[in-house]
Amino acid sequence: MREVTFLRKNAEKWKTFEAQLKNHTKEKAEDLAELYIELNNDLAYAQSCYPDTKTAQYLNDLSIVAHNAIYRNKKERSSRFITFWTEEVPEIFSYRLKELTAAILVFLFFTAVGVLSQQGNNDFARLILGDSYVNMTITNIEDGDPLAVYKEHTQMNMFFAITFNNIRVSFINFVMGIFTVFGTGYILMKNAIMVGVFVNFFAGYDLLNEAMLVIFIHGALELSAITISAVAGFTLGNSYLFPGTLKRTEAFARGAREGIKMLISLVPVFIAAGFLESFVTRYTEMPLFLSLFIIFGSFAFIIGYYIILPLKINLARNKAAHV
Repeated sequence: MREVTFLRKNAEKWKTFEAQLKNHTKEKAEDLAELYIELNNDLAYAQSCYPDTKTAQYLNDLSIVAHNAIYRNKKERSSRFITFWTEEVPEIFSYRLKELTAAILVFLFFTAVGVLSQQGNNDFARLILGDSYVNMTITNIEDGDPLAVYKEHTQMNMFFAITFNNIRVSFINFVMGIFTVFGTGYILMKNAIMVGVFVNFFAGYDLLNEAMLVIFIHGALELSAITISAVAGFTLGNSYLFPGTLKRTEAFARGAREGIKMLISLVPVFIAAGFLESFVTRYTEMPLFLSLFIIFGSFAFIIGYYIILPLKINLARNKAAHV
């Protein structure tokens, strides 16, 4: 169907729905919900057949406004807490797959930059990690316990300090989106380079395998969550730069709400990572199978919840447009 035909066929329906949204307090929630489903079908069709057009952008903006209006008028249900995690968060990420892909690629690219930079200059680690950390780690290596840093503090103190710091980093990732995607990208770049340098530093002492098996016990969740928090920042930055048919302030507020929900979804992940780093990682002689079980289990959760589930929702939405 040509775009002009699609517009002629549905424009009146969209205008009617838009008018109803402005007076949504007078409409039954069930009626709005049915119209919202129909609107999403039109949106999926437009995104599939007329991507990057004003029609697709208009429908996307209208869909978001409708979603917010419906949720504002729904009575809070006892299952609201559960549906936030099972439905709302995956749906938000289903609309932000491009930002998610960008965050992953940025992190992987600058991790490689960190590895290559340390490979070409052994003193690069001192610039990135600091002299005190490098000297301490070298001393630990010479003493036969290269990862002794994870045993220096009491578990509870370490847990609260690490968890708070990781949440702080993710929040900075988000807030830096005010300076467009480059603000968040800069913070993500710094963290990725640090990881790359860290990896190559241990590789230089032939301790790569040992270090990775220990560090990724908590790092699988921690580094993944920091990368995903950049999606919140990218969303905030893009909402301001590309408001579509919304006013710039409205688009920015919408992006902020989405980003905050993304960060909230990451808090339990950071708590789990902090627990693992404080109470489990310190056991550097852990059996191999147990280390691998924790690492692959962590990655499986991240990939399943933040990538596969949103992707399935996105594909189902697009498929519905052709039914």
